[in-house]
Amino acid sequence: MRIGEVAKLTGLSVKSIRYYHDIGLVLGQRGDNGYREYSQGSIEALQFIQHCRALGFALEDCKALLELQNNHSRNAADVKAVATHHLQDIENRISQLSILRDQLAQLIHDCQGGEQPNCAILTGLKQPCSAK
Repeated sequence: MRIGEVAKLTGLSVKSIRYYHDIGLVLGQRGDNGYREYSQGSIEALQFIQHCRALGFALEDCKALLELQNNHSRNAADVKAVATHHLQDIENRISQLSILRDQLAQLIHDCQGGEQPNCAILTGLKQPCSAK
């Protein structure tokens, strides 16, 4: 199947599929006409990667998970370790976003609004950010 058809089938852009091909995640075979042709296995791999990306996995994690998917002698513990690490990253980001939300809410609360030039938001933005 050609890349345009694969893009329609998977919902991925042609550019993404080419990129995944270029970095070796999924390989299409070049036909005599120079076009990349993708097998059913490649399409399934692209759908797998797309789902991983939708869950926020980094490309290196997608690659590791795809390799584990294709390794029938894999250990489920290895798969779980990748997913657990990703969940910890998500929880850390949520915590950081919660801190940022609270800081921004405080800045908005401190600003009186109106037509005066003084603004607590702008004053507060001059301060170093404490979210880490």
